[in-house]
This record gives sequence, structure tokens and C-alpha cells, in this order.
Amino acid sequence: MSLWESEGDYSLSGKGEKGVVSENIHTLTDATFREFVTAAQVPVLVDFWAEWCGPCKMIAPVVEEIAAEYAGKVQVAKLNVDENQKTPADYKVISIPTLIVFKNGQEIERSIGFKTKKEIKAILDKHL
Repeated sequence: MSLWESEGDYSLSGKGEKGVVSENIHTLTDATFREFVTAAQVPVLVDFWAEWCGPCKMIAPVVEEIAAEYAGKVQVAKLNVDENQKTPADYKVISIPTLIVFKNGQEIERSIGFKTKKEIKAILDKHL
């Protein structure tokens, strides 16, 4: 089952944990977003996406690889913009995929559209 076919828990880890996309990626909602980004002791990369978005599906495996490689150095999360509309509106996310890096709860960098793994790593490496 792929990320886009799963029903509700978005788990690719096979463990079926709510709120976990894979071992290294968390699923955020409007209710959990603020606490997650402010409580993190490391930078947070949030992928704003939607099921119908082709470029979002293209970037998903890249984000998975980044999450695995940066485990312990960066928290990686995904937020579905169709199911959670308040947070994208608050951060003026008007195009997806949008990747936003947060540090100490504040947005420090934003990337819109598909990016290669090398481009995302370059963004993150600036903030470590």
C-alpha cells in the first residue's frame, strides 16, 4: 500500500501508528502543528502536500530519503493541505508542494515546487 492509498494512518512503516508516515516522518494536523514545530530541539522540515498533487507524489520519496539521512538532526513532517486548511492559510501556502523549514518554532526558509534531493539537502545544511 502506498502513502496515497492508505486509509487514515498514513503509515508506511507497517506498524500502523497514527501520526507517523514512516519511521522518520510524522503526520501533522492543524491541531498538532504548532506544538510539534515549537517543541522540536532540531530544525523541522514540513512538507505541505495533497493527494491529487502530482509533484507532491514525485517529491515524497525524496522527502523519505532526506528523513532517513537526517534522522536525529532534522525532524521531518507532512501536512495534508486538504484535510488541514488553517495551518497552510496561516503560513500563506498557496502552491504545493511547499517545504518549510522551522527552527525554534519560526519559519526560516521556504521552497515551493519539486526539488531534488541535492537541493533539499543544501537548504537543510545551511540551518544545521
